[in-house]
Amino acid sequence: MNLLYEEGGDIKLATVQSASGSGDAESWQATSLSGKKIKLKAKEVWLRFDKPEAQAVMDEAQILSKDIDLQLLWDCAPEEEFSLVDVAMEYFGSQASIPQQVALAIALQGAPVFFRRKGRGRFQRAPLEQLQAGLAALERKQKELEQQGVWQQELVEGVFPETLKSSAKQLLFSPDKNTSAYKALIAACTETGESPAQLMIRCGAIDSPLAYHQGMFLKAHFPHGAQHNPSIGVDQAAYDAAVAELALAEVKAFSIDDSGTTEIDDALSVTELQEGGHRIGIHIAAPGLAINKDDPLDQVARNRMSTAYFPGDKITMLPDSVIEQFSLDEGLPRPALSIYVDVDADGLVDRSTLQMRAELVPMAANLRLEELEHLVSEESLVDVGSTYPYRQELAILWRAAKHLHAGRQEKRAANGLRAEQLGLADANALARDFHFQIKNVDGHQRVEIVPRQRGSILDTIVAEWMIFCNSASGQLLADHGLPGLFRTQKGWGPLRTRMQTTPGPHEGLGLDYYAWCTSPLRRYSDLVNQWQLIALAKHGVTAKMVAPFPPRDATLMGIAADFESCYQAYGEYQDRLEKYWCLRWAIQDGETKTVYVRHLKEGMSRVELVPLHLPIPELSSYPRMTRAQVVVSDIDLLQLSAAVRVLEIEAKEGASEKVAEEVPQEISSKPAEDASAD
Repeated sequence: MNLLYEEGGDIKLATVQSASGSGDAESWQATSLSGKKIKLKAKEVWLRFDKPEAQAVMDEAQILSKDIDLQLLWDCAPEEEFSLVDVAMEYFGSQASIPQQVALAIALQGAPVFFRRKGRGRFQRAPLEQLQAGLAALERKQKELEQQGVWQQELVEGVFPETLKSSAKQLLFSPDKNTSAYKALIAACTETGESPAQLMIRCGAIDSPLAYHQGMFLKAHFPHGAQHNPSIGVDQAAYDAAVAELALAEVKAFSIDDSGTTEIDDALSVTELQEGGHRIGIHIAAPGLAINKDDPLDQVARNRMSTAYFPGDKITMLPDSVIEQFSLDEGLPRPALSIYVDVDADGLVDRSTLQMRAELVPMAANLRLEELEHLVSEESLVDVGSTYPYRQELAILWRAAKHLHAGRQEKRAANGLRAEQLGLADANALARDFHFQIKNVDGHQRVEIVPRQRGSILDTIVAEWMIFCNSASGQLLADHGLPGLFRTQKGWGPLRTRMQTTPGPHEGLGLDYYAWCTSPLRRYSDLVNQWQLIALAKHGVTAKMVAPFPPRDATLMGIAADFESCYQAYGEYQDRLEKYWCLRWAIQDGETKTVYVRHLKEGMSRVELVPLHLPIPELSSYPRMTRAQVVVSDIDLLQLSAAVRVLEIEAKEGASEKVAEEVPQEISSKPAEDASAD
């Protein structure tokens, strides 16, 4: 005996092997057409028959079911419930065969628009209005499928559908996977063997691989766009009120930055003391005077956490209008948070003289590294005949900077770290800082990547005094029991450098305290610390009572965690874009490029001229800094990958072991356009 039953929405047949019970309690051990052993109860069985054979019945029924007119069947069916056998006789006649009955069961089960299932082998036709609605939905679905097919074919042929152009970016970066457009895109990708990004670039919907990388970053971190709301800013009345109580500092401050820097957030001054020695001022732009915790500008800055830098562009943390108001541009007094410390004639820093003020600082000049760096040397600093600006001030700053550096190296050595040498880096070492310039030449983008060798006198002056400022700020917060965002480094491992709300040492820098505060225009951690320091500057020992963040503030702890993850993500994106432009550099003059690389570790090597890291397994067994000539080809700008073929491996005895070390961001340069090391 054979049984007709339903399982998982499908009509199936099985052949009985044994039976037990009787009536409604009857049950069978049976074998399905797939060979599966099953147990069926009487209430689960729609139809029983002995002949024909089950497989033959199913084969014939599958064919017959496709020809059943569902509309005619609906017309023939009674208003009340009906059984499979009853309607089979109405549709096929009183001599309806077993294959016909099974075919009808398949048709009824697969037509929920026309018929509702009411029980074992029983159905009821759908009401007219529901049938009409269901048929309309099926028609719409059919049209969607037809449209999907048209879109799919256009995409395969390299034509992006006109009706989809307005939603192209959404389709790639934030798709609704239930739409016909997305299904057409995926079907086309399956047919062509391309990724969605590859296909859309080929179709012209996405301009380039660069647009893809940028779009993925914006989707993750700026889903509502990177532009600032023009209505959010600091109006002139609020600015005037914020600076009205500030005293005018008796200094002539100057900044030192790259020529492309637009966020000038730190400056220096040197004032001679009557009793001998000099007073050094480190002046930090003070947007914290006008931006208050939880106000609209704070919400903008907290959401963004930092300015995102990448070759060719940046996304600023604060609106341009606010940056212009507080940037330490030359010509006028600017609101600043100043830290002063005295140095003697030998350049020794007296930390007991440390003081901090919120004030207006006269900005005398914005010095540019490109114009001065090659002029400043040990000899020119003491040569009264040298004519470059601020020679005397730079000489005093340099003399003290050497002492600051030496003091940090003593602590590094005490922490078990190798002391760093002051001065220009070893000529054999790989450069770690670069300027990326993207230019339009004859309608095509070309990239110039120029290494910037760290360690010059001018560079070191800025770096050491910014490090001192961050250290002094951390000390002031710690001494007064104020929480802040402290950058700490202790021990070893990937998590040894972290952001925390309580003071701690930074072993890598050789400091007892370190709190970022020198870049409040571009980094939220610095703005938060500035609020705490402004409270300290204005209220002294009572600062804890009025500071925006009291001790053990849960909000501050959350900011520390959010900033850490966001800052890391922005850094990874900067690295990604730098790799993109390095690969563009490699192919801009042809399909291949011959370059020299240095092996670093585990088969990973770096191109000497640019910050491009490439896996080269052939070099994995060679010593660190082994030099090789290679050909770079088959560059994929979407995957950011390339094929490398080794031409020659140089074997030199006593090869330099020096390489750009993985150093914490705090002692490397500021991103791309910013020269100050902090």
